[in-house]
Parts: sequence; structure tokens; C-alpha cells
Amino acid sequence: MSWIKVIPYTDADTQLKKIYDRVKGPNNNVDNVLSIHSLRPHSLIGHMALYKNVLHNSNNELPKWCLEAIGVYVSYLNQCDYCVKHHFEGFKRLMQDDAKANQFLQAVENNVLDTFFDPKHIAGMNYAKKLTLAHDTITEKDIEALRSVGFSDGQILEINQVASYFNYVNRTVIGLGVNTTGDILGLSPNNSDDPNNWNHN
Repeated sequence: MSWIKVIPYTDADTQLKKIYDRVKGPNNNVDNVLSIHSLRPHSLIGHMALYKNVLHNSNNELPKWCLEAIGVYVSYLNQCDYCVKHHFEGFKRLMQDDAKANQFLQAVENNVLDTFFDPKHIAGMNYAKKLTLAHDTITEKDIEALRSVGFSDGQILEINQVASYFNYVNRTVIGLGVNTTGDILGLSPNNSDDPNNWNHN
């Protein structure tokens, strides 16, 4: 499951189990990307607060499928199979169209995003790519380019935060050898109106 010790739900002490109860899915399942924090539960709280608000908050203006698409793309660029698998399943659930979802994944894998996205969304994906692979080359002109295709500054912030979050979580997963063994792919805290509801379903 990982290269460091992880405390399972059944062995969790009162404090950790209280947090696990907030994030668990069916049958007390806790995704490995979350249980990897078990030796430092306070970092799990920080992770979930960031994840929930960046990706699953009703105050975001960009549609959730778009935010998930950025997450899948950044994870693919970082060669994080764990996050690609999880968030592609989430993306597919949101699309409610398996064929279209698969078309997106093929566009990512074959580096032909223009076969799936319109120019506006391609610009957002290109910014996420640059932030991931060449962050030191980003200038104000990159932000101006996003404005020019119709993104507001708040929406640009959303793109930035989703791309930044996935760069963080990709490195957590890859750096600690987290895999999907025992996970239920595609679960997420879907109640976007309650920032404190972290249950995965």
C-alpha cells in the first residue's frame, strides 16, 4: 500500500478514528492517499481542508468536471498513476458519458487536447502544464493570456489552486509509494455546499 507505516481504520486511536470517520467511504474504507497521513493526523486535516475547498466547494465558478480534468492532466504529466486512476473515475462520473470521458483520457495520453477542449479550456490546461513542468518560466503574460480567452481572475485562481494541489498530492503519493490496493476508485466528498463534510461517496 505504501513504503511507510500506515495505521488502518481498525487500529486507529480515538483521535485518528475521529478523522477517519470524517473521510471514510463505504465499509469504513479510507483511501490510501489519506491514510498515508495516519502517523501525523494533523497533516491529514490540512490535506482534506485544501482538497475539499479547491475541488469540491460550491463557491468555485468553474464546473467540477473542468477542475477534475485539470487534476487528471497534471497527474498524468507527473506520471502519478494513482491520481490519474482515481480522478479519471471521478471525471467519468461527472461527465455521465463514458465514451466522452474516454475521449478525454485519450486526448491527454496522446497530447491532442484540441480534439476535446475548446480554445478557452485548452488555455487553462496549458497554464496548468506550464505550472507543472516549467513553473520558473511563468510570467504575468501567462495570466494575461488566460484573461484574454475569458477567464476571470477568480477563475484563474481556481485553475492555479487545482494545479498546485495536484502537484502537491502527486508528490506525496509518488514519494511515499502509495498505490490503489484496497481503494474504491472515484469516490469523493460530493457535498460541495458543506466545506466540513468530508465523507467520500
